Amino acid sequence: MPPRSYLFVPGHRADRFDKALASGADAVVLDLEDAVAPQDKAVAREALARYLAAADDARRRRLVLRINDERTPWFDDDLALLAATRAPALMLPKAETVATLARLRSACPGIGVLALIESARGVLNAEALAAADGVQRLVFGTLDFALDLDLVDDAAAGPVGLDAAASRLAWASRAAGLPAPVAGVTADIHDPALLRADFARARAHGFGAKLCIHPKQVAWVHEVLQPADAEIEWAQRVIAAASSAQGALQLDGRMVDRPVVERARRLLERAGLR
Repeated sequence: MPPRSYLFVPGHRADRFDKALASGADAVVLDLEDAVAPQDKAVAREALARYLAAADDARRRRLVLRINDERTPWFDDDLALLAATRAPALMLPKAETVATLARLRSACPGIGVLALIESARGVLNAEALAAADGVQRLVFGTLDFALDLDLVDDAAAGPVGLDAAASRLAWASRAAGLPAPVAGVTADIHDPALLRADFARARAHGFGAKLCIHPKQVAWVHEVLQPADAEIEWAQRVIAAASSAQGALQLDGRMVDRPVVERARRLLERAGLR
């Protein structure tokens, strides 16, 4: 099952790496980009190199390195780190072109890529990015995307300016056979209701995971994805009825056909019951 939560950790804070892995997050993003000041980039690369060299396979499988984007002076050094450590996966910020993805894969054969889409150009190229070789998942960088489009933060209306782009990323992911895309961060780390509302809106567009910037956000994300008891009970009854029926059937006065059965199956998968 693909990760539900991705927890960021600054790449120069080696003291937090194991704590992040113990937080319950499905994946941990060791960050070389926004969380690391320019004067600390080299220190962060050294810390990541040491940690990856000592990490066992179980830990390595849960790690993702977010590098600096191609237009920065740190991109080439980040590529060298990826190649030297044989990192299992990377997150590419400002993902916009298939050519950049090809360059990454050429320098680091076999590496998995999470394409972080943060601009209008990236959204318009989402279909090509999703279908590119090595891309494992699309990620929506909502804060930078809002900045790129100069979106107004309207507390009454909510983040409506993100909706069209969110749908496009979900469609591109589905068409390319990728897991559901990853929703962006919720900057307020103290308000679970705000995070749940943000993620519920993303879920309504077809997203299946979320970026986290604090360990306590991880449990909130998992709660949103965990079906309610009533939903689980309904899904179990649908599957039981379908397994003994010939063709279409009725349950609780409603027709149950293939899409309904498939929805029930996916719900039970999310609940860890299949």
